Amino acid sequence: MGNKTPCSVVSGFIPALIITAAITAGTVHNVVAAPPVVPGDGFKWKDGAEVYGKVCGYCHEPHAGTQVGPKIRGRELPPAYIRAIVRNGNRAMPSFRASEIDDASLAKLAEYVSGK
Repeated sequence: MGNKTPCSVVSGFIPALIITAAITAGTVHNVVAAPPVVPGDGFKWKDGAEVYGKVCGYCHEPHAGTQVGPKIRGRELPPAYIRAIVRNGNRAMPSFRASEIDDASLAKLAEYVSGK
């Protein structure tokens, strides 16, 4: 029991016992489960520049003299390569799920980053 006194153990047990008895007896009403979360259309990015500015630029653009990830804009990286790295990650680069960047926005981002 450690440092707990027998009274402190019993005092926590009694309220739990009363609540359990009340639920079992059916005296607690209006207890309903939360409705299931149904995925909707969700958020849609405006364009590739917005995704880059709010997600990618944090690591791939210099801030206060430092830059975490490599420069990716202006390197003429193939859009298919960009999409694969964004979805699957690579080394320190995390992957981004479709719930974070939808496929249409990812295509716009890849075009924006590749400069095409």
